[in-house]
Amino acid sequence: MSAPTTATLPMRNAVWLHIFAGLCASLVSIGLARFAYTPLIPQLIQAHWFVQADVVYLGAANLAGYLIGALIGHPLGKRLSNPLVLRLMLVVATLSFFACAWALSFSWFFVWRLLSGIAGGAIMVLVASTVLPHVPAARRGAASGAIFLGIGLGIAGSGTLVPALLEWGLRDTWLGLGLVAAVLTAASWFCWPQSQPEPAVAVKASEPANPEEPASGRGLRLLFAQYALMATGLVPAMVFLVDYVARGLDAGTHVAALVWVMYGVGAIVGPMVYGMLADHLGARRSIRWVLIVQALAVGALSITSQPLLLCGLAVLIGSFPPGIVPLALARVHELKQHAHAQQVAWSRATVAFASFQALAGAAYSLIFNASGGHHQQLFVIASLALLLAIALDLAARRLR
Repeated sequence: MSAPTTATLPMRNAVWLHIFAGLCASLVSIGLARFAYTPLIPQLIQAHWFVQADVVYLGAANLAGYLIGALIGHPLGKRLSNPLVLRLMLVVATLSFFACAWALSFSWFFVWRLLSGIAGGAIMVLVASTVLPHVPAARRGAASGAIFLGIGLGIAGSGTLVPALLEWGLRDTWLGLGLVAAVLTAASWFCWPQSQPEPAVAVKASEPANPEEPASGRGLRLLFAQYALMATGLVPAMVFLVDYVARGLDAGTHVAALVWVMYGVGAIVGPMVYGMLADHLGARRSIRWVLIVQALAVGALSITSQPLLLCGLAVLIGSFPPGIVPLALARVHELKQHAHAQQVAWSRATVAFASFQALAGAAYSLIFNASGGHHQQLFVIASLALLLAIALDLAARRLR
């Protein structure tokens, strides 16, 4: 019996199946593979699977893998086809959950955390360019938000699913996450587009084929720098928030889980709210205001211990990681008018983000261990990185 395809389905249903596949991919490879690790950090230490220093470096391994995946995603897609690579990366992410159920050694765990990061980076580079060209132009903004909504759903899901699974034990938690990933991988397997996509943005007949003016190049360099600093600023909360609340503030795992759920709520609404900001204010102005709010929120995290305030800050900070993706993509579209130029610029932006995210993960791990496990220093550094991104924008305006 031949495998079902979307070719025989009505076009409208096929498009939503493609979007569903993209949502599943971002949910499994980033929402769960990366963010479900954060609420597990205290348990990994308390269960004596790894010491504190090792757990931190294992978190950085996923960020390093994300950079590798961002670099190899497009070459693999050209060689094997985007849908095939996306399916393979989902399988790799799923296998990483099952492999992490056995702490055979630090090296074993490190390799699988690295592989899960590679899967996330490759999927982030390929998923939008695979799905969005099949979506009507008028609905691509909503479709993009739906795809990246998977990240927020994964974060929120990890905040509720992980504590429930931990009642059965740490190994069963990893196995449960693997089962969820396997179900989503199977459900999306035949939902990916089978035909070659059309260009993501059609070039108007009146538009010249020559490159854009030098001003767009300066704008892109500013965006790359800001995007890299955003990556630096989001790592501490992304990796250490649960451990900070549970052990750093001695608030316990239940309060930490609640804070992480609020982080997930922010991640769910982030892409939609940030997309609306870009529509009303423009991408560059929206980035400026978002950076200001995030710098203040991350800085406040370092001096806050009240649970209600922590929950409020978690919502704001959680909106940042998935929300800046459509914001940066909107800025690329403002600066580049041609489909190919947009794809190249977005690939470079993703690599810049992944590079600084990996470097920041390693640097924060070193600082955390050298300071004897003090979280506040990390949040202060993150806030300063976001303030620097604001300063770059102000400096660029003065120079212009």
